[in-house]
Amino acid sequence: MNIKILIPVYNDWKSVSKLVDEINGLSVDPKFQLSVIIVNDASNHDRLSEEKKLENIKSFKIINMKKNQGHARCIAVGLKYIFEKEEFDYVIPMDGDGEDRPVEILDLLNNIENSKGNSIVAKRVKRSESLLFKVCYQIHKIITLTFTGKSIKFGNFTCLSKSTIEKMLNEKATWNSFSGSLIKVENNLISIPSERGNRYFGPSQMSFYNLIKHSLSIISVFKTTVLIRSAFFIIIYILLIKSNASIITAIPLVLLLIAIYSISNLALRENIEEYKNCLSQIKNIENVK
Repeated sequence: MNIKILIPVYNDWKSVSKLVDEINGLSVDPKFQLSVIIVNDASNHDRLSEEKKLENIKSFKIINMKKNQGHARCIAVGLKYIFEKEEFDYVIPMDGDGEDRPVEILDLLNNIENSKGNSIVAKRVKRSESLLFKVCYQIHKIITLTFTGKSIKFGNFTCLSKSTIEKMLNEKATWNSFSGSLIKVENNLISIPSERGNRYFGPSQMSFYNLIKHSLSIISVFKTTVLIRSAFFIIIYILLIKSNASIITAIPLVLLLIAIYSISNLALRENIEEYKNCLSQIKNIENVK
């Protein structure tokens, strides 16, 4: 069974190098053949020049993009490239910094046979960030559930079947949000528990600004539902505060309108034509092994 591991990277080559070494060191059932495909998001730092003995990795490619496009779009490009150019059975997208623990690849693989062809997601049950960040992440999940009706407890770390990838390639939201698109096109996802690992090197790249943008990008996938629920909220809230209207009580409405504006702008990133032509943004492909 051919398994492609898809890793987007921007400059953090030291972490990716360590990740590839750990993937190579996994005790994988011989029926699974692992290949690694890295999507280089136009890094401005050169990667380490080193020779690796990847005896347990079937092939290793680096897709170099012409320009920086962001994490989600790199995964989208990688999925399209693999679907159209590679022989595969499943694709495992994962972050390259160590926060997606490579040992859990074994858990994903072990669940393939019982998945009945469904895709598998690694559901976060334990995180490694600060308490403040964890609280903000919980708020993000509550807001997402409230305004979209979707509970999304996974990130990039998944195991995608061919049928799921084909659906995602025909969904414009994939060009904007990986997890949002996945939950939109698939109703029968299998989930397994996953612990968030520690970064190999340096602090987390997920700032509060990026967390807010990430959250709104997911929500924007369900913009119609968001607009309907927001309209109901505004009507009910105005009825509740009409006798006590003030600048203070108007703050939630202002924040909601700002959020709706931001979501609408992020939704404009969903462009199926750009996605269909995204392979033209590949600068070159390096066959490392």
